[in-house]
Amino acid sequence: MTTRTVDTTQELAAFLRTRRERLDPDVFGLPSRRRSRRTPGLRREEVAELAGVSVDYIVRLEQARGLRPSAEVLEALARALRLAPDERAYLFDLARQRPRDADKLATVAAPPLARLVADLSPLPVMLMNHRYDILAWNDEMARLLVDFDTLPPPRRNSMWLCFKHPEIRDFSVDRERVMREGIAHLRAAWAAHPDDQALIDLIADFTADDEFARLWAERDVKVKGRGSKVIRHPEAGVLELHFEVLTPLQDQDQRLVIYRAMDEESQSSLDSLFAR
Repeated sequence: MTTRTVDTTQELAAFLRTRRERLDPDVFGLPSRRRSRRTPGLRREEVAELAGVSVDYIVRLEQARGLRPSAEVLEALARALRLAPDERAYLFDLARQRPRDADKLATVAAPPLARLVADLSPLPVMLMNHRYDILAWNDEMARLLVDFDTLPPPRRNSMWLCFKHPEIRDFSVDRERVMREGIAHLRAAWAAHPDDQALIDLIADFTADDEFARLWAERDVKVKGRGSKVIRHPEAGVLELHFEVLTPLQDQDQRLVIYRAMDEESQSSLDSLFAR
């Protein structure tokens, strides 16, 4: 990873190779005579057969030899490689086959959304953009995580807080899972906005950490719109939280992140925390 813009041809090649190598030949019911293999996953000729393209085409794609596959070919590859929806979107982003509107990248909160963040109290809420910059937050979110006003603007980023903040990085009880999910989100954002230098610089900074670099190299792609996490808060103790991510139709580069307690004990702890 460098601070240059994304080399999508190289990344497309690497992504296709890793997805192919992760497939289990037994799942495809291949004849036993074809299953004696020294490397993991499917062979290139098997992927070519499943996708209805030539072996040479697969070879050239995986060697980053400048091909720009059509949407139809990408769809066939996604089916052949059994890509999950987020992985399929990532593939289309790398091949520049998904529409994007660079003029609508958000760097400040839309005023109606900033008001909504405040109105949703006492639920902890924040507003982020595609690179996970925190554009707005309410008092409850500040009490739950950190007083964002004390952070310089470049550090008001949920990924930076998760990976680098000296205190918040250790909030998560299951840190490995949280890191994997965060990296999978970042990779999807990276492909969707390949010319966003601020995002590229952020990821380059993260990859200086060996643990991040190891997980980044696995090329997992996933975008979760809801989920749960358990955090160990220094004041409130262990909290089990549910989160929901909502994207407004009017401002699709901004997203609301809303937290709720998952049980009565966590809710009681949150109430006490917010009342202090």
